[in-house]
Amino acid sequence: MKFIVSSSNLLKQLTSISGVLNTSSNLPILGYYLFDVKDKKLVVSGSDLESTMISEINLDKADDDMKVCIPAKLLLDMLKTFSDQPLTFSVDAKSFGIEVSSDTGKYKLAGTNGDEFPRLPEMESSSSLKIDSGILFNAINKTVFATGNDELRPVMSGVYFSLEKDGITFVATDAHKLVKYRRSDCKSGKAASFIMPKKPLNLIKSLVSNMSTDVEIEYNETNASFTFENYKLVSRLIDGKYPNYDAVIPKENPNEMLIDRQLFLNSIRRVSIFSNKTTHQVRLAIKGSDLQVSAEDLDYSNEATERLNCNYKGEDITIGFNSRFIIEMLNNLESDEVKLLLSAPNRAGLLSPSEKEASEDIVMLVMPVMLSQ
Repeated sequence: MKFIVSSSNLLKQLTSISGVLNTSSNLPILGYYLFDVKDKKLVVSGSDLESTMISEINLDKADDDMKVCIPAKLLLDMLKTFSDQPLTFSVDAKSFGIEVSSDTGKYKLAGTNGDEFPRLPEMESSSSLKIDSGILFNAINKTVFATGNDELRPVMSGVYFSLEKDGITFVATDAHKLVKYRRSDCKSGKAASFIMPKKPLNLIKSLVSNMSTDVEIEYNETNASFTFENYKLVSRLIDGKYPNYDAVIPKENPNEMLIDRQLFLNSIRRVSIFSNKTTHQVRLAIKGSDLQVSAEDLDYSNEATERLNCNYKGEDITIGFNSRFIIEMLNNLESDEVKLLLSAPNRAGLLSPSEKEASEDIVMLVMPVMLSQ
């Protein structure tokens, strides 16, 4: 059985789905790509059992249908050395040995039976909707960084999708920070919700970042699939009940600070270098139009203080935050100015852009850290 494919096209598709592979698994087959040739199309799959990524390539020539598993690392390392040229793959139907012929040589790899590759789950009793790739990219980009890593609370290790007839809400939290991102310009035919793991979401994010297309999302009780251009990702959903995120977002926030985002970000970056390496605490003292950002590490006698101008309405307040959380949030906002809403030194702060699209709503919550006197 033979087929011919462009080396650069194959490398591009294999590289784009390689992030799903689990090289540290005890199952050797997860270190392989599945090559499935049908009707002059090559469908390549990679899997870690939880998620499967699929890419489709049109072939220059194929003389028969076939399925074979090919070692991923060996194949990728070989393809990276070629300039763009046609490669001929010949597969032995009995031994699953693979011979690759290029302009200059022949290379033999030991493949394995394609039937050993994990099967895609059947999407039974599923529902679907379409979403613009740019909207999906923004939703993942603005939430996935806030997911947690606590194995005891797996529901927090993914992004919560709440599908409604009047919009879609995406939520992520690790109990220290929370992001709620809502779009009113994409709707679902029926109300539903599910929790997507972060690894497949990061794969989708990297693929759709430069695309302008529709993404079809299909989901049921256990799995979700995302189909766009010549890619498909199928992932097992995280099982469990997502925390009541609305209950932790403070409603009464009488103190409001408006400040230049980049100025605020740079200041916290600098000052946090001098903070305690365990707490990463920075102190914000706001008085009138004056914001004082400070940090100290008493163990090493390090400290730093900066003063910034801001637009502030409310009572004087001093509050402490983990600088890493504030930096992450400011990095994931795009407006020139940001708004920080506060109620008390022991209550969460709410960060949001001062300007946003009419169809977009975003709130980033960060819990305070107790200030040492």
